[in-house]
Amino acid sequence: MTASEGSAPVILVVEDEAPIRRLLTVLLESRGYRVVGASTGSEARIRAAETPPALVVLDLGLPDDDGITVLRELRTWLSTYVLVLSARTLEQEKVLALDEGANDYLTKPFGSAELLARVRVGLRSSQEARGLPSVVEFSGLRLDIAAREVSVDGRPVQLTPLEFRLLVELATHAGKALTHRHLLVHVWGVGSVGRNHYVRVCMANLRAKLGDTASHPRWIYTLPGVGYRMVDRDDRSAERDEHR
Repeated sequence: MTASEGSAPVILVVEDEAPIRRLLTVLLESRGYRVVGASTGSEARIRAAETPPALVVLDLGLPDDDGITVLRELRTWLSTYVLVLSARTLEQEKVLALDEGANDYLTKPFGSAELLARVRVGLRSSQEARGLPSVVEFSGLRLDIAAREVSVDGRPVQLTPLEFRLLVELATHAGKALTHRHLLVHVWGVGSVGRNHYVRVCMANLRAKLGDTASHPRWIYTLPGVGYRMVDRDDRSAERDEHR
């Protein structure tokens, strides 16, 4: 599984202006996305190879390369959705970027709400292209991964970024037993392996917000000494693995 297929979509932000890069990072991370930053074209190529992103936000005015050149090169091996974010406003520049492989073009200055909306559209498109679900539904539970929205019986549920990533990892592997190690690696990162209490605490908070309990699970079943498995409550075969 690549990073872009994990529980939290990876967004590569290629922007040479540090204040804007920090703003984008804070904005995207507050919505639960994982952000990888790059300030030059060379760094962008390295970051994209190291951690294949689900979406790229690309500035065109880079110090070492024109963004169009970077875009053209990325397109030779990366099919990821690319959102160009640039101060260039001429129509021919927008057309050139789109012709060279950009999926969308947003000019600076930009509004946070519009940027996030375009990111959601891009991630939804990327997930569908890779055959991954953009929306997961169980009995009473609806999870819109691209929009980062959760509801239970029609009632919106507010989750922290960690709780959301944990839920996505469980829901996109529904029916499978996920070990503590698996969850730690894909939700918290490899540096958290062995810290099983991270999972237990976050799981307790997630269950409380969803109205799910360990003793009478609606979706999330505990596998003592192993981890957890998420199933629809109407899947009666899961009951044999239920442990209190």
